[in-house]
Amino acid sequence: MDLEAKKRQLLENGFCVVPGVLARDEADRIRERLWQAAEESERRGVPTRQIGLDPNEHNVRVFYLLERDAIFRELIQHPTAIEFVTTLLTSDFLISNFTANIALPGSKSMELHSDQGIVVPEPWLQPWSVNIIWCLNDVDEENGATRYIPGSHKIQSASELPENAAEKTVPFEAPAGSIVVMDGRVWHTSGANVSQSRERALLFGYYSRSFVRQQQNWNASLSPETLESLSPQLRSWLGLEPRANVTLGARLRIHPAHGRRPTT
Repeated sequence: MDLEAKKRQLLENGFCVVPGVLARDEADRIRERLWQAAEESERRGVPTRQIGLDPNEHNVRVFYLLERDAIFRELIQHPTAIEFVTTLLTSDFLISNFTANIALPGSKSMELHSDQGIVVPEPWLQPWSVNIIWCLNDVDEENGATRYIPGSHKIQSASELPENAAEKTVPFEAPAGSIVVMDGRVWHTSGANVSQSRERALLFGYYSRSFVRQQQNWNASLSPETLESLSPQLRSWLGLEPRANVTLGARLRIHPAHGRRPTT
């Protein structure tokens, strides 16, 4: 695998697919643990279906993955994932969230959106967030692969979206064990699972620059036992450790590959 070529693709196209990060049996094992995490969430009174994100009950959303199982705490800091995160965001990043979406047959698409557009006001001039999407099944158009608009990481404001934006989406397709690295500015949506019997389980590791407020409050969502088990490095990436003060200009510095500085 030529990771440098994949990194160039990420910077140029806003995404890349990296196959073989997990062996197929590893992906199967993690998918089993994901279903156990979903069951545990329901047992604790945390709904996994019809929570306002999806059109029907055929999507299973699993939150608090880092609390549910140590396997997810390993994945969120997987060396290959971190290598691509730092390629796009530099080393000045935090782990913002880690969730899952299992699309069952009959699931439909959610609304088109960009993840960075949810947490940062426009204009979106540079990547301040990135998704690492773990494919635990073979993912294709039939079973609901994530759909994206090619080149949409260059969109700087919502007004630039075409009226028929949803019609311009195409699916990410990848074998089980792959990761899809997606610039947070890419406009995308969940695909509809039109298969008869195939599920599509994806994990979404969301990372952002350290000056962007995290989606998850890890101090509140992780138990004392889990917090005690974290390595110093993971605690730092979760924003649980103090960091030295730096000037705003230094924190907003542009990665050399990303072009011009935003006006502030």
